[in-house]
Amino acid sequence: MEIYIIRHTEIKNISSICYGQSNPPLADTFLEEVATIKAKLPTDFDSVYSSPLIRCQLLANELGFQNIQFDDSLMELNFGIWEGKPWNEIPSLELNPWMIDFVNVAPPEGESLIDMQARVSSFIEALRTQPHKKVIIITHAGVIRCIFSHILNIPLINIFKLSVEYGEVFCIKLAKESVMDKVFLKNL
Repeated sequence: MEIYIIRHTEIKNISSICYGQSNPPLADTFLEEVATIKAKLPTDFDSVYSSPLIRCQLLANELGFQNIQFDDSLMELNFGIWEGKPWNEIPSLELNPWMIDFVNVAPPEGESLIDMQARVSSFIEALRTQPHKKVIIITHAGVIRCIFSHILNIPLINIFKLSVEYGEVFCIKLAKESVMDKVFLKNL
């Protein structure tokens, strides 16, 4: 199965804000980024899956896809009560334990990276059982890194070494059986 994985387009400059499942506004370059992404995609595919967050929905719609299957498994990390707060306003008593062990520690009322990895891995394994030949997934950097962690057996502590840019398109080929999985990864 060929899977085209797309990270959503750039958001407005809010790098100092904690967002995961929030819906920040998109950058003014949205339409130009969509055109670049569209040129990299196949015209024949079986299914389109997308995160239901607005930045992914807008991209899926602008790319002209029909019958998009929105799946909560493809949402970015849930930062709980930190969502939308400036990073420097999050109390250090809350933030420091997470910074020390972001893999296992969850933000208050949020989820840990290991929790997100479990839902993303379940999605990929369920997808693997489908009869699709080509699939498109529109999602977020954290989810993409979790997909790579799952299929390439990369420890979660190392996933931020993987660069995933806004609007980036990856193509992976997965075998039906994960035991004999041969993964071919290329950035388009």
